[in-house]
Amino acid sequence: MDIRKLDVFRKVVELKSFTKAAEAALLTQPTVSEHIRNLEEEVGMKLVDRLGRQTEPTPAGRILYRYAVRMVQLQQEALQAVARFNGTLSGEVRIGASTIPGAFILPRLIASFCRHSPDVRPLVQIGDSKTTGARILDGIDDLGLVGAIWNERGLAWTALFTDTLVLAVPPDHPLAARSSVSVTELCHHPCVLREQGSGTRKVVAWLLEQHGHREADLHEVASLGSNEAVREAVKAGIGLAVLSGRCIAQDVEAGSLAAIALEERGAERPMYLIQRKNRELSPVAAAFVDHLRAAAERDTPPVP
Repeated sequence: MDIRKLDVFRKVVELKSFTKAAEAALLTQPTVSEHIRNLEEEVGMKLVDRLGRQTEPTPAGRILYRYAVRMVQLQQEALQAVARFNGTLSGEVRIGASTIPGAFILPRLIASFCRHSPDVRPLVQIGDSKTTGARILDGIDDLGLVGAIWNERGLAWTALFTDTLVLAVPPDHPLAARSSVSVTELCHHPCVLREQGSGTRKVVAWLLEQHGHREADLHEVASLGSNEAVREAVKAGIGLAVLSGRCIAQDVEAGSLAAIALEERGAERPMYLIQRKNRELSPVAAAFVDHLRAAAERDTPPVP
């Protein structure tokens, strides 16, 4: 099988679109369609279904996709190994991340890494922690950075960074002058929460339970599906919110929000590097992991 056609097929599956795959591969859409048609003729089965504007792999396509990912990665690793032997790093590194590390830790680290290795192309997929873990187990991503840990024998976790939950309030709020508050006090103020299932919301519920309260004791005025939406709601005066200190660091610096420490233990959360056990990283991925570890040793998380 032609490795280039397999790479195009991989992009079609991941991007769920012939048009987006063509843009990513710097090809025309008819060329992408021709590559897929050639692969289907070679295997003798249909590989993708067009469902309206989206494309989904057939059962046979899902099987081929797993092998296509591995074959393209092996090609990348070969090229990277030769480049490293020649004293340079080049190629892709595929990184999965949950929201906080993906938005507030990885960007600056990718920038500093690429300044020294400009021929490296980082590909970052942001999603929830378990989806990130599944992509690593499936060989789609090389490594991940997440804020949760669970029982998965195929993965290895290393705590690298820390994130501290704080109470975000408008700068003119009466609590803004306080250095710290207890979670019990949250029950006396309108609160904006993340959606059900959010890691931040789970930590807030756990902190309340440790002090004899339930999540239902909070005066919830809104439930929003992103940190950005919650930040804007607090700025608008809708209510207070428990958020990542990293998430609101720039707002605090700009004076548009105030961050107040939570008195209870448990507000500090590790950010974990996750990798597939017993899998040797590509030269580029290994170099990026070294970069992450070095940055973690220097990291100082923002505090209120």
